[in-house]
Amino acid sequence: MANQNSDISALRREYVAEGLHKADLRDDPFEQFQSWFDKALIAHPDDATSMTLATADSEGRPGARIVLLKHFDNHGFCWFTDFRSEKGQHLEQNPYAEIMFYWYGLERQVRIRGPVEKLEYAFGERYFNARPIGSRLSAAVSHQSSPVDSRATLEKAVSEMSAAHEDGNIRCPETWGGYRLVPERFEFWQGRENRLHDRFVFSLDDGKWQVDRLQP
Repeated sequence: MANQNSDISALRREYVAEGLHKADLRDDPFEQFQSWFDKALIAHPDDATSMTLATADSEGRPGARIVLLKHFDNHGFCWFTDFRSEKGQHLEQNPYAEIMFYWYGLERQVRIRGPVEKLEYAFGERYFNARPIGSRLSAAVSHQSSPVDSRATLEKAVSEMSAAHEDGNIRCPETWGGYRLVPERFEFWQGRENRLHDRFVFSLDDGKWQVDRLQP
């Protein structure tokens, strides 16, 4: 039973940022994202790339988790993971997802939805080899999302692999690499006073981006 003294329904915050107007939006949602992302990097450089990745399995059962954006351009938004993970299994069954950025302080949220494709192995390999040695070791020994009897088992596996690769030359596993979400829909949300938030959605219509304001 919840503590009677912790009534979270009474918690409030007020949004006081300036508004978002249609006339201020870029015609291209990628350019609009870049503009907001640049400001997020200045405001919160250690957290600007954090994004919620929402996937669903073949029966529509959802899963969501925080991952880090590692690359984006006009082709889409990329991240890296173990293909055998829950998200990897979901995307194998249902290659469609949504990512969401929330930048606290700027009172901004961006949702991006679309099909997901695997990146070429070489793309993932380049990023893998650029990671710190500890991150490469962890990725190489872990079968992400699978049960393990203890942390000690994982630490032993890392130690053994480290000893076997003293030169630091750890090959990127075939089971590890990148995904790219190819946007079909962007939503830009700006928090406003009295919860009368500004929301604009970009959706593809015959190859062109159409912009609509949404009610909050």
